[in-house]
Amino acid sequence: MRAVHLLALGAGVAAVATPALANDSVLKSIANPAEQALQTVDYANTRFSKLDQVNKDNVKNLQVAWTFSTGVLRGHEGSPLVIGNIMYVHTPFPNIVYALDLDHDAKILWKYEPKQDPSVIPVMCCDTVNRGLAYADGAIILHQADTTVVSLDAKSGKVNWSVKNGDPSKGATDTATVLPVKDKVIVGISGGEFGVQCHVTAYDLKTGKMVWRGFSEGPDDQILVDPEKTTELGKPVGKDSSLKTWEGDQWKTGGGCTWGWFSYDPKLNLMYYGSGNPSTWNPKQRPGDNKWSMTIWARNPDTGVAKWVYQMTPHDEWDFDGINEMILTDQKVDGKDQPLLTHFDRNGFGYTLNRDTGALLVAEKFDPVVNWASKVDMDKGSKTYGRPLVVAKYSTEQNGEDVNSKGICPAALGTKDQQPAAFSPKTSLFYVPTNHVCMDYEPFRVTYTPGQPYVGATLSMYPAPNSHGGMGNFIAWDGVNGKIKWSNPEQFSVWSGALATAGDVVFYGTLEGYIKAVDDKSGKELWKFKTPSGIIGNVMTYQHKGKQYVGVLSGVGGWAGIGLAAGLTDPNAGLGAVGGYAALSQYTNLGGQLTVFALPN
Repeated sequence: MRAVHLLALGAGVAAVATPALANDSVLKSIANPAEQALQTVDYANTRFSKLDQVNKDNVKNLQVAWTFSTGVLRGHEGSPLVIGNIMYVHTPFPNIVYALDLDHDAKILWKYEPKQDPSVIPVMCCDTVNRGLAYADGAIILHQADTTVVSLDAKSGKVNWSVKNGDPSKGATDTATVLPVKDKVIVGISGGEFGVQCHVTAYDLKTGKMVWRGFSEGPDDQILVDPEKTTELGKPVGKDSSLKTWEGDQWKTGGGCTWGWFSYDPKLNLMYYGSGNPSTWNPKQRPGDNKWSMTIWARNPDTGVAKWVYQMTPHDEWDFDGINEMILTDQKVDGKDQPLLTHFDRNGFGYTLNRDTGALLVAEKFDPVVNWASKVDMDKGSKTYGRPLVVAKYSTEQNGEDVNSKGICPAALGTKDQQPAAFSPKTSLFYVPTNHVCMDYEPFRVTYTPGQPYVGATLSMYPAPNSHGGMGNFIAWDGVNGKIKWSNPEQFSVWSGALATAGDVVFYGTLEGYIKAVDDKSGKELWKFKTPSGIIGNVMTYQHKGKQYVGVLSGVGGWAGIGLAAGLTDPNAGLGAVGGYAALSQYTNLGGQLTVFALPN
């Protein structure tokens, strides 16, 4: 693929000669609030629905309209899609896809069940989850656990094409959704805990042929940066910007995985995503900033070349994966209209940047207990501009190997993990599911072996001390001013994706299994319903025959629920989560169900 990398680099990054057009079929569906073609609801990742039949005055009357069993246990992340009169439902491994006829009592029109080697399961770091399907040009796109990307005919379920995106025998797997843009589908990869050199790849939407691939770390031609034109905080990144921050060839097992969410701005013709933690979790073994792990990327989807980057957590010492969604809004900052990108990072800081230039505008803690850094340096004249100022007491690098650094907030699963936030243009607020969890972290030396865990740290997790006693909050955030507007405490982490609606209601789910509706201005709880299992899926809404429905997948699991999902009991198992969430088994059980709600006739 070296020729493709060089070809893409030669194409340049500064300007796009042809008009920037997104995929017409996706745009058409996004414009129709009755449907949902993307997991993110729209290209901007707002997770906002214009439907308002269900509103803050009548949401208390919601009742179950119908249910569907997926036939699979373990963690159910993501949400169904709805195109026309068909709903598409996905499952965790083995990644079954169902097409349900909404005109005929959700009758199964077709079922796709891939044959995958179960040996991929132990290579999946944090449960066998899948974050869902995408629709474009009459096809349903699925990224399977074994890294197979498959295009299915949306009407028949017939396989159009499939392609392998990675090698599970070396630790590469997939848990993420994909993003169809123009004539391409953008795909990430998992495997940071196995030393995979991670990447984002564009495949041709019609044929599955690889168009370009951009790695998170490595030589310039592999990471697809232009040393002079690609910038960080307004300055060119320069030659070998990644290689200079790794010792020797450690970048080849550097992680920086891309298992989160993608967003896209058709006007700027830029796609945005975050790269994850560097490998190993032991910072002593990888001196340097380890670029470009833990980074926000803005890439041209035609060529893959990066316009700008911003590394949030240089030389990560805490597994603060940077893969969370980038939400695109247009708002006034300092009296000027600006194209914004807002990102709630695992490290506990909520960032707002200019998504055209990459200029850093806001970096503030979205949970007051965050203590590993005092702040992000916002002084443009400072040598540490844009970097977090690390508190020595909580530095696992400074404390050293085989030393248990205690009381670090947040825990490795972050103040927010992949569970996506929502934004309402009616309130100009972000609604953020969060973790209120701290940890002890002890790094140790580890040797890289292909296909074997490459972690190098032992963790324990617990609720943030001196607080409300729970492990989560659901908050409203002002992204322009970097302030919490209101915060609702939860007993466990809020591991479900939020949904904001034009009816002035925000929905989310809880690990105990409740789907909740709250007032978008005050956070007041308006309604809740207990589903059969813990909710780590993302609430969605659609309209069928003039009636609005609200749906959510329940099925406890994910990193927070891995102990329950996989039957683990060692408190340090599940990368430290099993002990922290041990009480979850008293409130819910394994499941796999879609529950759909509507107002009574």
